[in-house]
Amino acid sequence: MSARRKAAGLPDYPGILPASMAEGYEIQDYSISLWPDTVAGWKIGLVPPAFREAVGAERLVGPVFSGLVHDHADGQVHDMPVFADGFAAVEAEFIIKLGRDVPVGTAITPELAREVAASLHVGVEIASSPFPGINDLGPICVITDFGNNYGLILGPEIDGWRDRPLTDLPAKVEIDGETVGETTAASLPGGPLGALEFILRLMQERGIALPAGTLISTGAVTGVHQAEVGSKSRVSFGQDGAFDLVLSALAPMADTGSTAASA
Repeated sequence: MSARRKAAGLPDYPGILPASMAEGYEIQDYSISLWPDTVAGWKIGLVPPAFREAVGAERLVGPVFSGLVHDHADGQVHDMPVFADGFAAVEAEFIIKLGRDVPVGTAITPELAREVAASLHVGVEIASSPFPGINDLGPICVITDFGNNYGLILGPEIDGWRDRPLTDLPAKVEIDGETVGETTAASLPGGPLGALEFILRLMQERGIALPAGTLISTGAVTGVHQAEVGSKSRVSFGQDGAFDLVLSALAPMADTGSTAASA
């Protein structure tokens, strides 16, 4: 956490890597309680196939803090800060906004997931961490560092999304003029609503209520595309919108105190 406050790189993982996803989420919860911002939403990430059997999970989650949510205007070029000496990536995302509270104790069903999804938006997640090897160490490492999130751009709502096939929801990422990923929402297991059902169930297990208005970034639909400071990206969703952004070097926070066990 100190490295995040100082915008500094970490050559090694700080401390001992937890032995399980559950222990990783305990560290995440503790770090959230100490971070000087409120949670506006949650990002979902796919666990790489090589790690799934060992950790017993296909997906992971991390918080998206209010100060890192960016609204989008047509023609805007977003300046997105990242850890210059750490890890950074650009991800195309379909983002669900919850239309009602989901308190602890709620019975989760596919039908409930459809009911609580008020809107589906196009957007961009910036994955960034002080630790360059965050993904190499696997999903438990990612969980302990806020899910490797450092920004979410919220774009326009997708018109008629409930009635459109997932194959009619395209996504493409270009970095410095080169296409690095292109697919549709059908590449997400279960689509965006399947991702939402997953996180609703996980949050019940973790004892975390989700208030109305919570943003759920449903996963890097075209993949995790690593990029460097100065890289220019365009993330496009066909008729549903596009984003232009530039990665810049993150500046230290005003308060650089150190308090938690995570990076």
